[in-house]
Amino acid sequence: MLKVGLTGGIGAGKSEVSRLLVACGAVLIDADRIAREVVAPGTPGLAAVVEAFGAEVLAEDGSLDRPRLGSIVFADPEKLAVLNGIVHPLVGARSRELEDAAPEDAVVVHDVPLLTENGLAPFYDVVIVVDADPGTQLDRLVRLRGMTEDDARARMAAQATREERRKIADIVIDNDVPLPDLQARVREVWADLARRARTE
Repeated sequence: MLKVGLTGGIGAGKSEVSRLLVACGAVLIDADRIAREVVAPGTPGLAAVVEAFGAEVLAEDGSLDRPRLGSIVFADPEKLAVLNGIVHPLVGARSRELEDAAPEDAVVVHDVPLLTENGLAPFYDVVIVVDADPGTQLDRLVRLRGMTEDDARARMAAQATREERRKIADIVIDNDVPLPDLQARVREVWADLARRARTE
């Protein structure tokens, strides 16, 4: 099994790269999706978040109001640390379960937005960083995700810098390119990962 850590700044296009890798044959473990699962209604994770931040972070249907919680934690590093202290251990445990269930010869791609920030690079055989110019990231967040420019800048500022991410990368995928170029680059990277998996 080859364990790959995939990361990139918000709006860099990491989700598109993960989709392309899955199409090539990767087993994807998506930390963001798991992070939503572990705070779904009725979970101990959601109960812990409500205990820490109050019932105002709940939507009318009892689910987590993610934009509301985001506006609280991304403006306050201490509150963000509290949230991460609740969610990250739950995500880690579920990720390990999914990895253990993957075939022995799999290329397992862990899509981890905060891989750099949490010092997780040593836990992977290969680290891939999806890179884009900060201006491109900002444009995508405002235009495609409907964020305000202030919100987008706050999210970006809460993450590692572009330089910090590139420093831990074994492979960098430039996503300031047209989609066909990105697809070709991902196919190249997949060929490299498949080779490494065979020699592990």
